[in-house]
Amino acid sequence: MKKITSLLFLVVLTSLSGTEFSIAQVHKSPQKPNIIIVITDDQGKGDLACEGNAYVKTPTIDKFYSNAVRFTNYHVSTTCAPTRGSLMTGRHSNRVNVFHTINGRSILFNDEVILPQVLAQNGYTNAMFGKWHLGDNYPYRPEDRGFHEVVRHGGGGLGQGPDYWGNDYFDDTYWHNGKMEAYKGYCTDVFFDNALRFIESNKDKPFFCYISTNAPHSPYNLPKKYLDLYQGEKYKDINDRTLRFYGMITNIDDNFKRLEDKLKSLGIADNTIVVFTTDNGTAAGRGVFNAGMKGGKGSQYEGGHRVPLYIRWPNGQLTGGKDIDALVAHYDLLPTFVDLLGLHFNPIKPLDGKSVKPLLQDKNTVWENRILYMDTQREQNLIKYKQYTVMDANWRLVDGRELYDIKKDIGQEHNVIKDFPEVAERLAVGYENWWKSFVDEGVNEKYAYIKVGSPKENPSRISAHDMIIGKYSDAWHQDGARKGAQAAGKWKIEFEADGEYTISLRRFPRESNLAINSAFPAQKEAIELDRTTAASTKTDFKEAFLYVANISKSMEIKEGQDEVVFKGKIPAGKYDMEAQLIDKDGRVFPAYYVYIEKVK
Repeated sequence: MKKITSLLFLVVLTSLSGTEFSIAQVHKSPQKPNIIIVITDDQGKGDLACEGNAYVKTPTIDKFYSNAVRFTNYHVSTTCAPTRGSLMTGRHSNRVNVFHTINGRSILFNDEVILPQVLAQNGYTNAMFGKWHLGDNYPYRPEDRGFHEVVRHGGGGLGQGPDYWGNDYFDDTYWHNGKMEAYKGYCTDVFFDNALRFIESNKDKPFFCYISTNAPHSPYNLPKKYLDLYQGEKYKDINDRTLRFYGMITNIDDNFKRLEDKLKSLGIADNTIVVFTTDNGTAAGRGVFNAGMKGGKGSQYEGGHRVPLYIRWPNGQLTGGKDIDALVAHYDLLPTFVDLLGLHFNPIKPLDGKSVKPLLQDKNTVWENRILYMDTQREQNLIKYKQYTVMDANWRLVDGRELYDIKKDIGQEHNVIKDFPEVAERLAVGYENWWKSFVDEGVNEKYAYIKVGSPKENPSRISAHDMIIGKYSDAWHQDGARKGAQAAGKWKIEFEADGEYTISLRRFPRESNLAINSAFPAQKEAIELDRTTAASTKTDFKEAFLYVANISKSMEIKEGQDEVVFKGKIPAGKYDMEAQLIDKDGRVFPAYYVYIEKVK
C-alpha cells in the first residue's frame, strides 16, 4: 500500500495484542475527519423503506440515504461474527478464525492488525458500543485491540452464554472497559446514549465511533410503543415476529436521528464520515420484502450477503444520493479508510480488500472485474465446497452447480450453467485458488487460545460458548445452562505465567447466585418480550471433572454447592482444557462457566 510522504519518523510498534506492524507518525491536522460506523444485526437490504419496503418505518435512515453515496452491490459474510472479522481486518473471515459464531471459531486471531489499532496509531481516539462478537476474553476484547472506550454485551447477542446472566434488552448489565456495569433503559438506546456522550467528549479531536447494535437480532424484545407502531389493517397479514423485528429497526432509526442531531449541534457533521451498513441478510423480513433477492441470513444466495452500505462525508464531497454499482465487500473498508484519509499502514499479512477511493471520487472510474467469495461454514473446521458463492460483476456461481446472470436475474431463479459452461469454469478455478490460499495458511490447524493469568483479566470468566465441540449443542447459550444441554468438548487455554491457579467449575455464572443443581420456573412473559426465558431443568449433578495441564481430577458436587474449585501449580503454556459436570447416571455435561484465577 502506498505510503504517505509527510512523515516525522518510522517506528515498529508492538500492539496490545502482541502484533507487530510498521507505523509512521503523521503530521497532525485539524482537518482529519471523524469516523462513525453504525452496523446493525440481522437487518437485510430489504428491511429499509429507502430500499423499497412499504411496511418498515425508517424516515431518518431514508433521509440519510437520499444524501449519501450508496454502494448497491456491497457484500458481507452470511452471518454476524464473520462480517465483523472481515470488516476489522480487511481480510476474509476464513483466514482469521471467524468462520462460525460459536465453538471458539468466532475469536479473531490476536496476530491480526485491526482497524482501531491502525486508527489509534494515526492519532484517533476510538470507542465501540454494543456487539463485538470477536472474543470475550483477553487478549481478544475490544479494549485489548485499539478501542479506548467500550460498552458491550457478551457473545453474539444478549442472553447468550458469555453475556451477563439474565440480560433481556431492558435495564441490563454490560461490560464497560472490562468491568460489569448496570445500565438503565433499552439496549439500543443505552448504546447510543454512550456513543453520543463519547462523541461530545471527543468533538475537538479525531475519533472513531463504532456503534454495533445487537438489534434487530432475536429475541425480538422491544419497547411496547415500537410494537404499537405496527398494528392495524396494513399489518394484519404480517406475523408477530416480523412486526417486532420492524419495531426494533424503527427504534434504531430514532436513535440514528439522535446521532444526526448531535453531530449538527456540535458543528462536526461536515467533517464526520458516517457509514450505515448491516452484517448479513435479513433474519425475519424475507417473507414480507427482500429487495427481489433469494435467501436471507446464513444463505449463500444473494439475499444472504448483499446488504446496504451508505457513506456520507460532506467535506470529502461524499454526498448527493449517488449510487455506485461496482462489486465491493466488507473487507474493502479498512484499506479504503487508509487510502481515503492518508493513514500509514503497512500490512504484515496480505489483504483481501482493496480501496474503493477511486469509486468514491470518480463515478466513471474503470473498476476491475474482481472475483469475490462468500460462504457459510458454521462448523468446527473449514469445509471445502460448503454453501458458497463465487461472484464477479455479472455472474454468481452457487455451490458449483448453479450459475446466474445477476444483472438480469437478481432473484436467482434461472440457472444458466448449461448455457455458459466457460463462465462457470472460470469462476470454479477462482474458487479453487482462493480456497488453497488460506488452507496453505494452516487455518484449520490454528486456534485462538484464551490467555489466563494476565493482570489484564484475572479472573477470566470463560463460557461454553467458546468450547470446541463437534456435534451441535445448545450449551453455548444461557438457555443451554438452564435446560442442561449435553455436550463434550475442550477449550484452548494459554496460561501466561507459572503460578498457583484456582479453576472453578459452575453451571451458572457467579452473578446469578445460583447453585449447580438449582431449579426455577420460566420467566414470566411480558408484551415487550418475544419469548419467555427457559425454565431451569431439574438436574442431579454429582461430580465435577477437570483436565488441564498437570491437573486431572474429579470432585464431588455437594448439595447447594454453586461451584467446584480446583487448585494447582500450573506451568506457563498452551493446553487443552476439559471441564465437565457429570450426573448420577454418568452422563457428561459441560461446566457452562469456568473461572480461572492466578493467585496473587
